[in-house]
Amino acid sequence: MATDTALLSLVANTAAVAIQNAQLTRSLEQSNQDLNQTYEATIDGWTRALELRDFTTERHSNRVVDLTVEMGKRMGLNHAELVKLRRGAQLHDIGKIGIPDAILLKPGPLDESEWKVMRRHPLYAYELLSPIPHFYDLLDIPYCHHEKWDGSGYPRRLRGEEIPLGARIFAVVDVWDALSSNRPYRSAWQPHQVVDYLRYQSNRHFQAEVVEAFLDLIGGYSGGSAAPRGPFFTPGRFYSTRLG
Repeated sequence: MATDTALLSLVANTAAVAIQNAQLTRSLEQSNQDLNQTYEATIDGWTRALELRDFTTERHSNRVVDLTVEMGKRMGLNHAELVKLRRGAQLHDIGKIGIPDAILLKPGPLDESEWKVMRRHPLYAYELLSPIPHFYDLLDIPYCHHEKWDGSGYPRRLRGEEIPLGARIFAVVDVWDALSSNRPYRSAWQPHQVVDYLRYQSNRHFQAEVVEAFLDLIGGYSGGSAAPRGPFFTPGRFYSTRLG
């Protein structure tokens, strides 16, 4: 009888511990789910706040996020890396919160002093996101998407594979969408002009392999010149002044 009582007590205690552990697991899962929902809502809110401020680029973020994630899949990123890529793309221009309206919303070319201010927005993104543990891992795109493959970008003049892969991917998508869209200071370029520009900038602004993967994703374009010219294209001039 004593043995049976001890065995029953052991079974009861084991069951109680299992139930307690299951409840704790469910509680942790719920807390994690709540945290992720808050995390996503914060990112969405920041993105929307920037779009409301700069209405000329409204919906730009949604378009580039979707294409960036598709590119990430093509480049072999895993699920966790794709989540990071998506969130970083959503926050790519969060640093522009620190740019004065007179510069951010200016309907024409920026002068050199204005450009010095505009080029600080990746630094503002770093200053905003880096102190927050859950956002530090998302800095690759907001901090580095204006770096260039040949080392001529900003803010740190990173070169080649020093630039995080997510930022290399995003840069191509971002430029494609910007040049393909109407802006107050210019009309959208024709698709072949944008493709020509991307190819012209392979191994200059962009990693060539990323450009080709992107062109394959959007259907590509086999025609065009190696160095496009004309009223829409002046290398290093009009483009560089109005895409931030």
